[in-house]
Amino acid sequence: MKTRTLSALAWLAISFRAIAGLPTAFDRENTAETYPAITFSDFGQLPEIPYLPDPFVFTDGTKSTDYPDWERHRSEILQQLWHYELGEKPRVNPDSIDASLAGDTLTVTIHEAGHSLTLQSHIIYPEGDGPFPVVIGVGFPTGSLPKELFLDIGVAAMPFDFVKVMSHTQKRGEEPINALYPDNIEMGAYSAWPWGISRLIDGLFKLGEEKTRLNLERIAVTGCSFAGKMALYAGAMDERITLTIAQEPGGGGINAWRVSETLGNVERVGNTNYAWFLESMRRFSDSNVSRLPIDHHQLAALVAPRALLILGNTDYEWLADESGYVSSRAAREVWRQFGIADRMGYSIEGGHPHCQLPLSQYPEVTAFIRRFLLDDNSIDTNVTRASMFEQVDWIKWAPWASEYNKN
Repeated sequence: MKTRTLSALAWLAISFRAIAGLPTAFDRENTAETYPAITFSDFGQLPEIPYLPDPFVFTDGTKSTDYPDWERHRSEILQQLWHYELGEKPRVNPDSIDASLAGDTLTVTIHEAGHSLTLQSHIIYPEGDGPFPVVIGVGFPTGSLPKELFLDIGVAAMPFDFVKVMSHTQKRGEEPINALYPDNIEMGAYSAWPWGISRLIDGLFKLGEEKTRLNLERIAVTGCSFAGKMALYAGAMDERITLTIAQEPGGGGINAWRVSETLGNVERVGNTNYAWFLESMRRFSDSNVSRLPIDHHQLAALVAPRALLILGNTDYEWLADESGYVSSRAAREVWRQFGIADRMGYSIEGGHPHCQLPLSQYPEVTAFIRRFLLDDNSIDTNVTRASMFEQVDWIKWAPWASEYNKN
């Protein structure tokens, strides 16, 4: 496969705006979709990889840390994520979508295979005329984050009603999305739910900024717990999303499967909710986890060069925040290599209930919102708070990071 390279001007042409010369959002859902399919080995032929795979190594064994090659890396990581863990996120022809806005309620109808699926979301606008940046919250307009952090500073909010696409614990073949894609009923919820979020974004783009009063160059997504995972997958798979805030996503989200396997009572490949993933992922349970060709530092890295904030909570063993810390550190190396490490941050602390943001984490959340949704480039977003894990040797899980740090 020949590596495509793009000049800085070409990157800017397909992006919206850029900070430090690199795009903060794109005008397409997936800029890497034109790359050809990679070859997948049979399970018995997969090599054991004891550490977190190097995100800069292509499937043919060559490597590149050059930003113009990141599109190809994204293509290969996405293909592996879909093949081994999730099932492919269905592609949608924009011509198959109808969108309307009435009484601040967005209605999007997707037509496929002689069936249709309709999603609705009521947009809450701040005071003023706009256009406003907008956050899509899973379940609630701002997810589990306090709404005032967004609305009080001029960010609109709208909820994603995920059960309209697939229930929390799906019955395969019986979910709303299955009628549209009867040949893809094995897909996990973490392909289906991000598909739904992308369809809301399609509807906004179809109507445009004048009708929606929204700044479609500045879209965020957030959620907590299983919805935090959902937000992370949505941000990873849709490059029109500028800012992803994944709150307490735990296992199956930011956490590295390999690291979690070495911890205590935590979510691992063998005991996760398989309504969310492909049933075939069970093959990688227990000692077979090292055969998984990817891990979730690469899931997080799919967000690059856009902005990502991970929020953790050490009060809940099940969330396995040590694994989330290692994965976050490893993922952040991708942003660091591109000279934009301040676009990826993590803040992990305890002393508060699950999915209830403590006051002590307000500053980092507000910083990311203001910088990446309101374009306040004077704000410092170098957020790396996890004092309880300072002695954790994360580099043993990512030895390749030492090599790149020498450059």
